[in-house]
Formats: sequence, C-alpha cells, structure tokens
Amino acid sequence: MTGERKFHLGVLGSGKGSNFVAIADACASGKISAAVAIVLSDVENAGILAHARDRKIPAKFIPPGKFRTKLDEDAERAYVNALHEAQVDLIVLAGFMRVLKGEFLRAFEGRIVNIHPSLLPSFPGLEGWKQALDHGVKVTGCTVHFVDAGVDCGPIIGQQTVPVLDNDTPETLHQRIHAVEHELYPKCVAAIARGEIEVRERRVIWKKN
Repeated sequence: MTGERKFHLGVLGSGKGSNFVAIADACASGKISAAVAIVLSDVENAGILAHARDRKIPAKFIPPGKFRTKLDEDAERAYVNALHEAQVDLIVLAGFMRVLKGEFLRAFEGRIVNIHPSLLPSFPGLEGWKQALDHGVKVTGCTVHFVDAGVDCGPIIGQQTVPVLDNDTPETLHQRIHAVEHELYPKCVAAIARGEIEVRERRVIWKKN
C-alpha cells in the first residue's frame, strides 16, 4: 500500500556491529521489509556507530552510567526515550554487552530480540563458543531469542548449527558461528517484521503465509 509506514528497527550494540551490518544490508536489499530507524551504543567509539553513519542511519552514543554490566536508571530512561522517539517496533540487540532490566523490558515487552553464540539453553552467558569448545561438544551454533528478565533464556525464535572441528580454536569456531549468525538473524527479524512469529506459552510458533 502506498504510504504505508515501514516496520522500524532500533539496534543496540557495543562492538564492531557485524550483525547490524547483516541486518541493515538485508533491509536495504528488501530481504527484510523494515528500516533501521536508530542505532544506539554504550561505547562512544563503537564500530557499530560508524557503520550506521556510513549508511546515513541515525546513530547515537548514550553513556551507560555507573554500572559495569547494566544501564543505570538515567541511562535506561535515555535509551527508552530515544527508542520511543524513533518509533521503533522491534529492538534488535547486536552485541550489546549490558543486561537489560525492569523499566526497559516493561517499555518494550515482547519486542526485544537477541542473538547468542550457542545452541541455547546450552552455554548461556559470556563466550558461549568458548564454553562449547571447553565442554567438548561436537555441534554448537547460534540462537535468536526474545529477551526477558533472565540471562539468555527468553523464548527461542530460531537456531542454526555449526560443527565443532577437531582443530578448532576459540577464534576459528567463533568466526564460523559469526558467519552463520549473519544468515539466521536477518531471517528471524524478517519473519517478525512480516508478522509470522507468535509466542504461545513461551514457545515461538512460525506462522505460514
């Protein structure tokens, strides 16, 4: 329909932003029927902000405040306000290294997604690829999930496997997981933008067209 408002994404990241690039490129090519409305980071010189500015996407550093692993109350309010002003429909976490808490989760309940470098519920938390390697599993991968108050335990939207090779190091395994993330994350975001994802009793259902 002419003039129909696009589905708006708000992206949060702390690092290089490779998953953001995959999603932004998928939006630009039409694989995701959405537009990135804003990119926010808790790191002033984060690569994700540079990638956003290169693409003429609004990008902003918002200081995280006094805590090391989460946003303080003032920062949380600033993030929520910026996302509301950008009229985002879905928040995409792309390497955002802070745990989201109360007010933020309430403001965007059921509308925050994250990607984690393991096959959840195995190996939640930091360095999931290294945990998998240390544990000796033969298959790992990545998981796209909705974000709730727990750590990496919201309803699972999609997963993709990656074999663990005998000669893998944490770096080589992480690199291969990253490559798969760049396929899976845009696919899941595209399905949400099309209205094809439904959550029933913490289970994600992919609705057919």
